[in-house]
Amino acid sequence: MIIHDVCVLGGSGFVGRHVCNELVARGLRLTVPSRDRERSKELLPLPTVDVFTADVHDPDQLERAVRGCDAVINLIGVLHDGRGKRHFQQAHVDLARKVVEACRRKGVRRLVQMSALAASTTAPSAYLRSKGEAEAIVRASGLDYTIFRPSVIFGREDRFLNLFAKLLRLSPVVFLGSPNARFQPVFVEDVAKAFAESLARLESFGQTYELAGPRVYTLRELVEYVGRVTGHPRRIVSLGNRLSYLQASLMELSPVKILTRDNYRSMRVDSVSSEPFPFGLEPTRLEAVAPGWLANRTPRSRYNFFRDRAYREQQ
Repeated sequence: MIIHDVCVLGGSGFVGRHVCNELVARGLRLTVPSRDRERSKELLPLPTVDVFTADVHDPDQLERAVRGCDAVINLIGVLHDGRGKRHFQQAHVDLARKVVEACRRKGVRRLVQMSALAASTTAPSAYLRSKGEAEAIVRASGLDYTIFRPSVIFGREDRFLNLFAKLLRLSPVVFLGSPNARFQPVFVEDVAKAFAESLARLESFGQTYELAGPRVYTLRELVEYVGRVTGHPRRIVSLGNRLSYLQASLMELSPVKILTRDNYRSMRVDSVSSEPFPFGLEPTRLEAVAPGWLANRTPRSRYNFFRDRAYREQQ
């Protein structure tokens, strides 16, 4: 299959920007619909990207976005259950159904869907269940689909490691809920390469791939690591299940959702994989890249990071 034109839904998001950059580097032409064109300003300088204002939850506007494309990549997702189009049902399940229908109506055979590691219709959290429902819709579509299920994704602009860094900078003691939750963080650039690599690979049609980094960490280990790298090591008080749930319940009341009860339920399931990274790609170690943006922004710290990385690459 030859792919020239790709519609990227969610192209202005954290993962989407990296996917778009990777696709442009491979010479593809992209259509990126966005409700807020200002959020997509980083994509505007890319030479083969057409960013335009559209509401992809509207079937007519979605059909116009995918018209004339050879493939659709759906990266849209939300981590917290909100209202309207930020609700798990609307953002994951209903949109997957609309995307499938738009592809059918406009003759687009190729669909690449973002899911999540441990997604299942029987999962303990609404987030993972809605991702599982979306997977079922895509599998039953009759399209040439590929589904990716990443563990937690990290990168320079992530809301994962950077959240810990901010928390550690502000608080002398961290009361950590679900400290033994297990993750296998995957680098955002590796995720982007997997999406781009899959587009024209016939062997990826009808397949589901898990995307995970080379090492498993507990949540406590990740927080401790960020503390060391940022120069803000803190005392960490691990909370048991009941206190973890209580903490999530209280934080859910905050106007800014950092943690919810549904997040707590998601972390009851290990976000780890025993599968190899697809397409012969080698996943990047967290320790190899994260210090580049987590470390203190002084000339000496930057020099030490690049010196140490150069030494490691020579080994």
